Amino acid sequence: MSSIPPSASPPRTPRPVAKRRGRTPGRPVGEGADLRERLLDATVACFARYGIDGSSLRQIATEAGVTPALLHYYFGGKEALVEAVIEERLMPVTQGLRGPLLQAGDDPRALVRGFVRAVLTTALAHPWLPQLWVREVLHEGGGLRRLMQERIGPMLPRALAERFAQAQAQGRLNPRLDPRLLVVSLIGQTMFMAASAPIWRGIFDADDVDVDALCNHVLVLLEHGLELRDG
Repeated sequence: MSSIPPSASPPRTPRPVAKRRGRTPGRPVGEGADLRERLLDATVACFARYGIDGSSLRQIATEAGVTPALLHYYFGGKEALVEAVIEERLMPVTQGLRGPLLQAGDDPRALVRGFVRAVLTTALAHPWLPQLWVREVLHEGGGLRRLMQERIGPMLPRALAERFAQAQAQGRLNPRLDPRLLVVSLIGQTMFMAASAPIWRGIFDADDVDVDALCNHVLVLLEHGLELRDG
């Protein structure tokens, strides 16, 4: 039986080769934390441009510069994506418009001024909002009409009409006005003005009209009228 010479090292046991681990499921590598926000931004842009029914997941993915698979990864499908847009884009913007109701107290002038500025500022800051309103609320069968009737309606238009009715009862608002139609007029003078801005800016070469000038025009019209005079 042979022995190991004193100067020789004992034989090394080979180390097992480490296996390369596959990437575990989770957030896609290399994507920033704001990717989901970017996907929602692309979604509302497509919804405003093509309508909800007319926007495919492929179109939305192209708008965002991603693959349709990534949309599925984050939202699961079209229905969940629409719900995310409602809860994370539309409702926060709409709830932000309640500020004038809370701040105006019982002053109808402050209420009208606050509402006009809030809507115009919001609509011009989010160009997709008035476009989506025209496509999905005004149109028969629009995908957001039910949302308007069941959730936004009680929160804004009906609350405004009630405040205007109270102002009339206090003698602080023209009694000849219908409070309900006054709300419709306010929405027309704000959302419609914002939705049609690309048209009237082009017709009248009116790129110089900023949000302050627009608010001032609407408020002068509402508070003082046309002041028409017979010849």
